[in-house]
Amino acid sequence: MVSGFQKFLLRGNVVDLAVGVVIGAAFGGVVTAFTKGFLDPLVKLVTGGSVAGELVLRAADPTRGITAITMDYGAFITALINFFLTALVIYLFVVTPMNKITERFKREEKPAVAEPSNEEKLLAEIRDALKNRPL
Repeated sequence: MVSGFQKFLLRGNVVDLAVGVVIGAAFGGVVTAFTKGFLDPLVKLVTGGSVAGELVLRAADPTRGITAITMDYGAFITALINFFLTALVIYLFVVTPMNKITERFKREEKPAVAEPSNEEKLLAEIRDALKNRPL
């Protein structure tokens, strides 16, 4: 049971997945810091105001009067940019180099040996029969 578990862990897919999760988390932190430090202020500048894009809806409620609902669409835009930047960074720095390394070390497939035709087999039998014929 232990050897089966060890084989499972040492297969390439499990190790690749673990490395991908760790690298993805690390890149996610870097990209999150980038979006909070650089992109949030830009979204705030474009949408205007101290909050990065806020939509306020007012609805009349007969029991409570006028109710205001605030939707922070700037946070959604920032999260969307964060997601795309994380995916781009992982693609450029993990997927692309791994594909190149895999291509480089990929074993060249040898062409299959062609099976001799019926004529060649018959000629080989005749040749062998002539060699084995007593003189």
